[in-house]
Amino acid sequence: MTKGRLHPAWIAAIVTFFTLVATSGFRAAPSVLIMPLQMSFGWSRSAISSAVSINVLVYGLTAPFAAALMDRFGIRRVVMFALTIVGTGAWCTQYINRPWHLMLLWGFVVGGGTGSMALVFAASIANRWFIKNKGLVVGILTASSAAGNLIFLPGLSQLVTRYGWKSVSITVALGAFLMVPIIYFFLKESPLHAAVKPYGAPEDYQYPEIVKRRAGREAIDTLVRASKLRNFWLLCGSYFVCGLSTSGLIGTHFIPAAMDHGMAMNTAASLLALVGVFDVIGTMASGWLTDRVDPVKLLFFYYLTRGFSLFLLPSILFHSVHPSTMVFVIFYGLDWVATVPPTVILCRRILGPDHGTIVYGWVFAFHQIGGSIAALGGAIIHDKLGNYAAAFYVAGVLCIVASYAVLQITREDVPAAVTSR
Repeated sequence: MTKGRLHPAWIAAIVTFFTLVATSGFRAAPSVLIMPLQMSFGWSRSAISSAVSINVLVYGLTAPFAAALMDRFGIRRVVMFALTIVGTGAWCTQYINRPWHLMLLWGFVVGGGTGSMALVFAASIANRWFIKNKGLVVGILTASSAAGNLIFLPGLSQLVTRYGWKSVSITVALGAFLMVPIIYFFLKESPLHAAVKPYGAPEDYQYPEIVKRRAGREAIDTLVRASKLRNFWLLCGSYFVCGLSTSGLIGTHFIPAAMDHGMAMNTAASLLALVGVFDVIGTMASGWLTDRVDPVKLLFFYYLTRGFSLFLLPSILFHSVHPSTMVFVIFYGLDWVATVPPTVILCRRILGPDHGTIVYGWVFAFHQIGGSIAALGGAIIHDKLGNYAAAFYVAGVLCIVASYAVLQITREDVPAAVTSR
């Protein structure tokens, strides 16, 4: 019984929130390292961004397998192992002296580790622990990525300014190692392990049968079956644009773009962190709305407003903070990852709730493929043209296209022939 005390589902959500805050801080680090590494080693922006591109890509491609691994071996084991991998990769990064070292450690090792948690971690916790307020919980947990930027970006930029870029690697490593015992002692695997029902479950709720399957096979099988449905590809395409226009482009290149206009790194990092403030508000509001409003309509609105914001960006970057810059920060922040709660809910409709997390893992992989292309493509455009304007305009156009595409998502039931095993 949980009457009179906090339901264990909320404890699981709190632990997950802070874990994802730390993870987002780890992933925010490259945005403050691009310029310092360029100055320290003389590497091109494209070479450095290649490591970020690999990180974003591996992060996404790991996600569906991580979701299956969590089903097979348990959330706690996967997350603790992933945090250890992230800490090891980040610690070793301080010894790099070649671009391929950065690509290997920050690209593959840290990318794989953070991808093993990613937002599938949030989706797994929400699906296991909550029946009621699922959309709100996904929104809160998604907001943790924004909170991580808010907490870490200004501090990381200060570390780079005062102690050099290696201090960032050390800080990320220690933060990852610190989270391991927190997960071990405070995160319960599921309501069954805590001897409670999921939050909001009815009196006659029955625990789902636990079936142990091979993680890789389950992930691939889910992809094969989901790929037969048009709605799956519409979600993948729109989420591809989502990743391209957020973590890949703005998350990676906003600070260098602002510095190209003469803005100080600390100021640019603070602005990106401020995006995180409004992101927390926007994403939590999106989670609340997802429980009440058609998620397709929400996605249409989010992509449309994001596209317009990107069209404005090249003309509102100055050497100091300008009122128009703050308008962009507010609107883009409110929209940053507001797409996640409605997308998670729509993924549950593809093959049914039992496969929703793995389906979301594959949709999220397309998000990160888009982010990977933007992380590298933005740098290439900058090296060729001397600025990021063309990259921002292209991303804006794609967001408008995505806003139309999501309106084509239908409400049809999951076909029995597709869901049958």
